[in-house]
Amino acid sequence: MSRATSARYLLRPAQRVQGELSVPGDKSISHRALMLGGIAEGRSDIDGFLASEDCLATLSALRALGVRIERPSETRVQVYGAGSEGLRAAALALDMGNAGTAIRLFMGLLAGQRFDSALVGDASLMRRPMERVAQPLRAMGARIQTHEGRPPVQIRGGSALHAIDYTMPMASAQVKSALLLAALFAQGRSSVTEPAPTRDHTERMLGSFGVALVRDAARVSLEGGARLQACHIEVPGDFSSAAFFIVAGCLAASAGLTLRGVGVNPTRTGLLELLRLMGADIRVEPRAGAAEGAEPIADIHVRAAALQGIRVPEHLVPLAIDEFPVFFIAAAAARGQTLVTGAAELRVKESDRLAVMAEGLRSLGVECELLADGLRIQGGTLRGGRIDSHGDHRIAMAFAIASLIAHESIEIEDVANVATSFPGFPALARSVGLALQEQP
Repeated sequence: MSRATSARYLLRPAQRVQGELSVPGDKSISHRALMLGGIAEGRSDIDGFLASEDCLATLSALRALGVRIERPSETRVQVYGAGSEGLRAAALALDMGNAGTAIRLFMGLLAGQRFDSALVGDASLMRRPMERVAQPLRAMGARIQTHEGRPPVQIRGGSALHAIDYTMPMASAQVKSALLLAALFAQGRSSVTEPAPTRDHTERMLGSFGVALVRDAARVSLEGGARLQACHIEVPGDFSSAAFFIVAGCLAASAGLTLRGVGVNPTRTGLLELLRLMGADIRVEPRAGAAEGAEPIADIHVRAAALQGIRVPEHLVPLAIDEFPVFFIAAAAARGQTLVTGAAELRVKESDRLAVMAEGLRSLGVECELLADGLRIQGGTLRGGRIDSHGDHRIAMAFAIASLIAHESIEIEDVANVATSFPGFPALARSVGLALQEQP
């Protein structure tokens, strides 16, 4: 913990960003490519892999479970699948670090194995809720224990899983994905129904590995016992990472800013719709030639524009859930009031993102009301100040973007966890014009 609390960013005001950039590979897709490659038959090649701490935790866990993985380069990974019955017990608890996606998806992947498993993480992850995954897995016959609803997660092996027809009470791609992974090892046909659309990376990738899924409106189903066949996965640029620079462009790219090769899966790009509702000047140029079912990729061109506060439509909240920290910065820069409701999910991320963002915005002089499930933000002038990111990578990067509209320097504490999702963020930010210094 000492490393995480000592690192900080110092940002001087910068009025302009411009140029072109490419963000690292998609974290969600990198996690899933490793996991599905690990239980497939044959060698899967992953290009564009995100070598972040979160994804490397997944890679290390799979190696501990007996999967052979080679890395010819930092962003290229070869996974020699163990097959559906080839995983073996790890000698120690599997350490997920800060990766909420990894721990919840591994719960589904390991629920139907023959051996016992234990999942742990860093101090932040050990505070995050796990029962919304554990409960439906128990309904499938899994034997899972949590500690007062949080990690460590203990999974008893040897359970014969049976199919489930589950309607999720809250939209969550992690819960849906964990259940679909468990369904691969269950007897019968499992179905998961979501109350609102969430990212569909797992469904797309299962299809690439040869698993037949049926989508009926909000319901997705698959038959247990499918054998996955190795394939090639091209990981696009991470939209959640691109989001920081998309907002930066909206605020300060008078000459334009272009982001190359970004994944634009429609279940991920709610931020674009929200920014356009605010009056943003954004053009998406799709790249042709993607295979059927593959992740769509595009170049995104952004120019600065005057933003207007909005009431966020609640149906767009799940499609922008990870991007709200930087969206709140756009709201602070907009004319008038922005209201976000229906976003209680943000309270159980790496931090309580509603409370932490409200705290940070107020410290910069922004009028902000914290609601039970959202924020009310009055756009206005930002002064400088000190921000405690509470170890949350997206909070830290969001307030770095705020330096584009602040009148004084911003100091952001506790930023080491930026490496969990976006290694190289400081250098990339400087390359387009942010005045960012890293300090011990």
